[in-house]
Amino acid sequence: MWVCGTLWWVRTPGRLWRRLLPASGCHGPAASYYSASAAPARVPALVYGHHGDPAKVVELKNLELAAVGGSDVLVKMLAAPINPSDINMIQGNYGLLPELPAVGGNEGVAQVVAVGSSVTGLKPGDWVIPANAGLGTWRTEAVFSEEALIQVPSDIPLESAATLGVNPCTAYRMLMDFEQLQPGDSVIQNASNSGVGQAVIQIAAALDLRTINVVRDRPDIQKLTDRLKSLGAEHVITEEELRRPEMKNLFKDMPQPRLALNCVGGKSSTELLRQLARGGTMVTYGGMAKQPVIASVSLLIFKDLKLRGFWLSQWKKDHSPDQFKELILTLCDLIRQGQLTAPACSQVPLQDYQRALEASMKPFVSSKQILTM
Repeated sequence: MWVCGTLWWVRTPGRLWRRLLPASGCHGPAASYYSASAAPARVPALVYGHHGDPAKVVELKNLELAAVGGSDVLVKMLAAPINPSDINMIQGNYGLLPELPAVGGNEGVAQVVAVGSSVTGLKPGDWVIPANAGLGTWRTEAVFSEEALIQVPSDIPLESAATLGVNPCTAYRMLMDFEQLQPGDSVIQNASNSGVGQAVIQIAAALDLRTINVVRDRPDIQKLTDRLKSLGAEHVITEEELRRPEMKNLFKDMPQPRLALNCVGGKSSTELLRQLARGGTMVTYGGMAKQPVIASVSLLIFKDLKLRGFWLSQWKKDHSPDQFKELILTLCDLIRQGQLTAPACSQVPLQDYQRALEASMKPFVSSKQILTM
């Protein structure tokens, strides 16, 4: 038997029972037991029944909480971000689409409340994140299988844990997997203010790599430049500056980049390619402009440039769960050392989801929306 909040959880063979504590704690009338499977609770969740505009199709509903089986884990969600991939999934424009109706959210951090009798790797109080996309994290509580969760240390900041499983993982793998970069080498990226972009800046700095960070021009460009440089960015330039002939002056005191990271497409990706050193690689992991990547034939022939793509979900399929856990622990070490922080975040209560969804789809928003439970 163990305590969690106002509930006592009791494990009996093959079943978990909840004992409600009286308001006065341990004193007063004896509390009654009931089976989680016999009287299921209902918990708030953000659900969509068809694809479309997230602000129109996502609804706050009360879902039945499943019974906890032998290999299951009951968790209380603590925080879950709204990522571009979440929006794309709701719109129906993503490589992985869950069966509808579905609970939104692919990322977040939860605390274990109770475990089934066959669970050996987790215990109440542990922090966990989803092992894969599509789990549905925009809810207050859920029952998942043990294998669907990965334990993370609870001594890192909540916002870092909530945003750990997607963007920093993508940033780290792209920096490590496509070019054998050495300290002093340079990397160029667009969408540098994105969650991945901010993670790239910090991880690259930890690896002694130099970064050229392209952002869209905006009224508060100096404020954004200062913030990205405080994360470790060496150069911050606008899309317009990227197209100017003066860009070549940048490489008088730093090597041309061997790696370009593209999350935009269209003209922006073409300009990234122009800056690459001979034999370099451009990795595309997003398409914010909704325009194709256009590569000059002469650049491909005479500079032997390579075009690659990266999708974290596919990387997970190609690697073992232990390799993903190792990646998570590597990133947690960077967080503890102060070398990797969460992006600027705005915490929004779950019931105010409409405001959070609308804010997440506005242009030039520098703050990631995080739903709190």
